[in-house]
Amino acid sequence: MPSTPAGQLAIPNLHRAARIEDAVHKLVERRLRRTGWRTNIIAYTGYGAPGWARVMCRVLLGRPDTRQRGRLEKVRGWRSFTTLPAKHVTVTIETGGVVHEAQADRSGFIDTTVEADLPPGWGSVRLSMPDAEPVEAPVRILDPEVRFGILSDIDDTVMVTALPRPLLAAWNTFVLDEHARAAVPGMAVLYERLVTAHPGAPVFYLSTGAWNVAPTLTRFLSRHLYPAGPLLLTNWGPTQDRWFRSGREHKRATLARLAKEFPDVRWLLVGDDGQHDPEIYREFAAAHPDNVAAVAIRRLSPAQSVLAGSLPVPHDQPTEGPIGQKWLSAPDGAGLWTLLRGAGLV
Repeated sequence: MPSTPAGQLAIPNLHRAARIEDAVHKLVERRLRRTGWRTNIIAYTGYGAPGWARVMCRVLLGRPDTRQRGRLEKVRGWRSFTTLPAKHVTVTIETGGVVHEAQADRSGFIDTTVEADLPPGWGSVRLSMPDAEPVEAPVRILDPEVRFGILSDIDDTVMVTALPRPLLAAWNTFVLDEHARAAVPGMAVLYERLVTAHPGAPVFYLSTGAWNVAPTLTRFLSRHLYPAGPLLLTNWGPTQDRWFRSGREHKRATLARLAKEFPDVRWLLVGDDGQHDPEIYREFAAAHPDNVAAVAIRRLSPAQSVLAGSLPVPHDQPTEGPIGQKWLSAPDGAGLWTLLRGAGLV
């Protein structure tokens, strides 16, 4: 590894909050390593197309796992945030006999695109480093013939969270047992019907949530029988130039990236009217009309809208977007399925 990693060159220009965070992490890391903590690679689901793959993972420090294997334990949300990143370490990525190296950023996060000769469908890449157990990261490779995909919000779209009301959001994120989280009625069945109607269609889950909760969200989606798919999350905390990351900009940038990576795919954009999904989807539809098949909005009840921190939205929503796409709205998955069938989208 170079003596001065590229990721460290910009440290003098970091926001003050980021410099303080780095100093605290450095002090804590020295103490934890002396007590036996070790590096662990947390693999996230990636995606790609024949010839390339986007690989995402995070390298964290953690205590040795001495719990009994197979023992079901209650998992509180706060445990997902009691982690310490391993900054600027190098991870080896092996795919199809080709070896790549990538360096983690100051959050321990790696997000890189590598050459990969993987067939369409589900595959995997191997992630390793000298002082950590190697792991396999699943990768969804889209068939070049695929023309339809599903991009879904998570909070209050597939999982009831009532964000962004601060106290309730904090309770749901940091305190609530993950097994007590509720699924939005009918949404898992809706997605399963859609992927059955469109063989090979991918499902991507886009959220402003932190990567810390990715394992919890993955277990939730599996437990409630949602189709497997990549999670597209973000990091919380200080950045190079600000105190906190912008959730809206994360969603906008992700949508634009998918339009560039898969120019022939038309997306069914699924969200809810409790936050900013309709606004963001309208902007994307106006900028990329050929990449939008329809927009399906889960309509919150007046009480749910208030809990989510927004005013109730009138139910007479338009059925056409600003440039002709179908805009559909219903309170649950069953209602959205009926509207999608009526609009000839399945």
